[in-house]
Amino acid sequence: MEGISESDRFECRVITVINKGDWYGVTVEEIASGGRVYFGRTKPELFNYEPGDILYIGVKALTIELEDRTMEVSLYDADDNKLDWTII
Repeated sequence: MEGISESDRFECRVITVINKGDWYGVTVEEIASGGRVYFGRTKPELFNYEPGDILYIGVKALTIELEDRTMEVSLYDADDNKLDWTII
């Protein structure tokens, strides 16, 4: 993650949206690398996007490693509102 700031945002495309009742499960694909990230607890009141829509992800290093997980990845809209986060 050297050279990446917490304020950096990477464009991604929504791949799938799964309605899980009180939450949405959202898979996005980072456009430049093709890497995919799944966000499993996105609140429906914050999320009105469909497959193909463009959102943004940001990453930051964890201060302590959790097993083999080293980064927090957050999902943002075009206005930089945080929609969800996960640890990878």
